[in-house]
Amino acid sequence: GGLGDVLGGLPPAMAANGHRVMTVSPRYDQYKDAWDTGVPVEIKVGGRVETVRFFHCYKRGVDRVFVDHPSFLERVWGKTGSKIYGPSAGEDYKDNQFRFSLLCQAALEAPRVLNLNSNKYFSGTYGDEVVFIANDWHTALLPCYLKAIYKPKGIYENAKVVFCIHNIAYQGRFPISDFSVLNLPENLKGSFDFIDGYNKPVKGRKINWMKAGLLESDRVVTVSPFYAQELVSGEDKGVELDNIIRKTGITGIVNGMDVQEWNPATDKYLDTKYDSTTVLDAKPLVKEALQAEVGLPVDRNIPVIGFIGRLEE
Repeated sequence: GGLGDVLGGLPPAMAANGHRVMTVSPRYDQYKDAWDTGVPVEIKVGGRVETVRFFHCYKRGVDRVFVDHPSFLERVWGKTGSKIYGPSAGEDYKDNQFRFSLLCQAALEAPRVLNLNSNKYFSGTYGDEVVFIANDWHTALLPCYLKAIYKPKGIYENAKVVFCIHNIAYQGRFPISDFSVLNLPENLKGSFDFIDGYNKPVKGRKINWMKAGLLESDRVVTVSPFYAQELVSGEDKGVELDNIIRKTGITGIVNGMDVQEWNPATDKYLDTKYDSTTVLDAKPLVKEALQAEVGLPVDRNIPVIGFIGRLEE
């Protein structure tokens, strides 16, 4: 959804500004142009040691890194008939915490272990002078592991974490007993501690990944100035994290647009391409093509209104 859009467009824009940029995401599919780097890493999750591998491709100035582990690949819609986050809407996979703990720890390893030389301006590993941008609850353990495991060893001493909220409604709330599977010290438990009035997934005390991510990061940002105001305006809009966000502070940075992908002069999905000089002639033709495709009356004088957003209960 929106997060995919941001991670598609924002990193190339940052790379164009002269930064060395890497994205780290789960390898949910056999991405045809991402190759195995041959670098395995051992990660401790839930009392056992797991091996992950990194796949890599280089596009538009960005190192795209994918974390390979059976728990990601077996969750792909299309390959298994199931979805990424849960078997059906509103239901979570039992191993979500395991998988996203794996992702967070792998993302902390990638800049240190991957020797990447695709970029003509940069070569070798990224080292540990980096800024991590953690997106939504799935990545909220990253600042926690950074503080608990890496910094005490003198690694990533100057690294910073920016936590970005794309959708406050999904926070990663789990039973309090699950804290023990995260391999974090007890002194971080307070950052996760959370009580709400719901009986899902259990009644009473819970852990809340997003709460911990907000508290343990260096800066909190979100996807527009208006959304930033909304999140601190009250308990319903901040979905019970409004008081935490007021404490940490938040900066709203409006989502940009990838002008390369959304360029009507080169868009492969448009039958009639156009630019600012031909827009008035071309748009009625594009409208008629759309009307015909979706079975509406074909009439260039009828307004067509598009809405992009989530459909949910």
